[in-house]
Amino acid sequence: MKNKDVIIGIVIGLIASVIGLTLSLLFFGTGDSIGNSLDIAIAQDVLTKLVSIGALLNLGAFFLFLNTNKESRAKGVLIATVVVALITIIIRFT
Repeated sequence: MKNKDVIIGIVIGLIASVIGLTLSLLFFGTGDSIGNSLDIAIAQDVLTKLVSIGALLNLGAFFLFLNTNKESRAKGVLIATVVVALITIIIRFT
């Protein structure tokens, strides 16, 4: 049961990161659409900053799971946050 909860937490963490990236592209993007804003962010080398801002939604999911005593799901969200951080570092320095 705990492994299932950790996987659910990872999925929720990754979905929250994608939603956060989409929202940050909508708020801070300069393009006409999300795709255009993504292209501009890549060209201007600010994609990693937007991904980092987007990962802030994981904080809400993490603390929600902690407050509802679902520590295994919170662990999954934390794992997803670390994965997103590693991907961001790889993108940034390549």
